[in-house]
Amino acid sequence: MLNTAFKKRKITALVVIGLLMLLMYGTNLTERQAFKNISSTFTEVYNDRLVVEGYIFRISENLFRIQKLVDHCDNNYDYSKVVNEIAEKEKAIMEIVSNFEKTKLTENEAQYLTDFKAIIENDLQIKNYSLLYSDSSGVNLSQVQLYDKKISKAQQDLDNLSKIQLEEGEKLINKANIIINRSQIWSQFEVALLIILALALYLLLFRNNMTFQK
Repeated sequence: MLNTAFKKRKITALVVIGLLMLLMYGTNLTERQAFKNISSTFTEVYNDRLVVEGYIFRISENLFRIQKLVDHCDNNYDYSKVVNEIAEKEKAIMEIVSNFEKTKLTENEAQYLTDFKAIIENDLQIKNYSLLYSDSSGVNLSQVQLYDKKISKAQQDLDNLSKIQLEEGEKLINKANIIINRSQIWSQFEVALLIILALALYLLLFRNNMTFQK
């Protein structure tokens, strides 16, 4: 009778230990996935937010130089090559935009970027310097003001894109914090399982053995 009861307790303890080991394996898999998610999140922060912010800065810099070339067209400076210089800046901008488009874009980002791209391709293409300035009539103020207005609109698109980087970056960081907090909870749960496992082993190997001896 005593031997039968001991065997039952032993089987019960083994079942409990088996379940605990399965739970520990499950928590281990969960933690591994959590670390992968954290790594993926911070990779996304770098590739799709920090790098993109660098793209925006470089685009703004080139856009500022274009505006400077347009607004100072009447200065005592050799502007015979100004159209080519502007075209080069626009080409540099479009190359950066091409890299920008390869990143993970939100719906608003795609909209602002499309609008910005259209301004550069359609509104700021200066085919002839005489559109801005001629020796006979001087500066074409209406045309310069029109270009300035388009540049301001393009800059506004860039500002909106920059704001999105901050907002999306904060979302990703919050997501990472949630994953980290969950991982800490699972770690504590795993420690509790280890304690329960140790107690189960004690009851199986020592307590039951002492009872059997008595």
